[in-house]
Amino acid sequence: MFTALKSDRCSAQEDNLVHTCADNPRNGVTKAEARDVVRQIAYVLRHRFDIGRQGPGKDVVLATSSLSPFLPIVFYGIMAAGGVYSGASTAFSVGELVRQIKTAEAKLLICSKEYEKNMTAAAKECHVPPDRILVIDSSVPKQWKLLSSGFSQADVLQSFGGRMMDWQRLSNLRDLTNTTACLLFSSGTTGLPKGVRLSHWNLVANNVFSMEAGARYKARRTREGRPFTFRTIAHLPMAHIAGIQQFSINPFYMGGTAYWMPKYDFDKFIEYSRRYKTTYQLTVPPIWLQVAKSSKVTNHFDSLEIACSGAAPMGLELVKEISNKLGQGKIFMTQTWGTTETDGSITATDWDIRDETGSVGGILPNVKLRIIDDDDKDVQPGEIGEMLVSGPGVCQGYHNNPSATSAAFLDGFYRTGDVGYFKNDLIYLVDRKKELIKYKGLQVAPAELEDLLMSHPKIADAAVIGVQSKKYGSEVPKAFVVASAVSGKEVMDFVKANLSGHKQLRGGVEFVDEIPKSASGKILRKELRLRPFVERAKAKL
Repeated sequence: MFTALKSDRCSAQEDNLVHTCADNPRNGVTKAEARDVVRQIAYVLRHRFDIGRQGPGKDVVLATSSLSPFLPIVFYGIMAAGGVYSGASTAFSVGELVRQIKTAEAKLLICSKEYEKNMTAAAKECHVPPDRILVIDSSVPKQWKLLSSGFSQADVLQSFGGRMMDWQRLSNLRDLTNTTACLLFSSGTTGLPKGVRLSHWNLVANNVFSMEAGARYKARRTREGRPFTFRTIAHLPMAHIAGIQQFSINPFYMGGTAYWMPKYDFDKFIEYSRRYKTTYQLTVPPIWLQVAKSSKVTNHFDSLEIACSGAAPMGLELVKEISNKLGQGKIFMTQTWGTTETDGSITATDWDIRDETGSVGGILPNVKLRIIDDDDKDVQPGEIGEMLVSGPGVCQGYHNNPSATSAAFLDGFYRTGDVGYFKNDLIYLVDRKKELIKYKGLQVAPAELEDLLMSHPKIADAAVIGVQSKKYGSEVPKAFVVASAVSGKEVMDFVKANLSGHKQLRGGVEFVDEIPKSASGKILRKELRLRPFVERAKAKL
């Protein structure tokens, strides 16, 4: 994993500012400084908390934190100690934190100050001792701290006198592929969130092949005597693969700087983009939609050379509208496709190509693609089907869940759950076979909402689907409920009291006599999606 910190393939120089605060660029680290802090964190985690003591890839460290340039360094430090990084959403309730701590079997918890209260409550419920909670403090430049939670608030980094530990070099492919580096939670193709095990090989390989186009672009610019400098605004959470690959690893590999926002704020996002003259930016469709629609955006993205959207496909017309506001209208925004299980992007468009076809790009190097029908038979080129992939970026499987792992793979290929087709060397997405709802880039599992709703004493049955919302510029959850003596507001308030903000029923609540299901008991969501059309048709009879 540490090709980013010490490798001939790493473009960052020793004095390269790789991670810094967007609101105070003096509060950052160079490549050389990052390496030393990583080694200090590794020493403390190993010698005080026994992380990695029994070998690498076994001890999970769970972190939930606001964004800062210290967070990616903590991420590296966990792996350097031999631990496994598991990011948890900052939007999580105590109950949601409890579930991830238990599922991940976390040995150590890390958070920023504003999430300490929830983390402490969750730790207590999971019987994790208070002295195994560390609090990130990066408020003072060059004096970053990991504080012991509770009464002492001692800096554990200083308590060991700044001692450092070199990480274990994984030098053969077997170790790289077998050693877990990250445990990120995704709903996969169905069901409740599952822990996706990503190996060191997954992270390294994906970073190299996903940024291959960038490496070629940078080399060409250097030959032409006009070097390209990678600058980006880091604003996506480290609980998701995009935050890790795009903003934690890429600045090392590309030799540039990530300017970290504590949390996403549109006005600050566009202002920082102008202030730091960003040259590369990946974000999610709802944010690009804001850029397209906001009258506030004028010359904020004039310096951009590369812009990309991920997490969900966008229509070609919207892509064109966004592109008009980027790079003085001279660049064209591209789209990428991937999942947590594929360690992020598996398609991309070459940085020198203007693709106006509406594709999500071509398959990246070392990735294999299959497209199959409902009988798991390969379709002909150009035909629509479910897309399956294999390659060095595809995950090890699901944590302690062999049945889910088995269901997600077919002959060594991962079932993405996405439907599309392959034409002229490009991939086109048509629909999602998954039931997963993505609200502004955040994942919402219908099964989780359904389980909660059916725990309500007045609700007999429930189903949740995603519906497109013009108001939110995103897919939102809508509930169909079989109940008596309960109002829609009560149902929505019940969800609000128990789940985090992005999982709310923004699509509303509709009361029905029964939930349509198959003979095997599976919810027929397609029938629910067709209800508005059926009702309108009946009204015309």
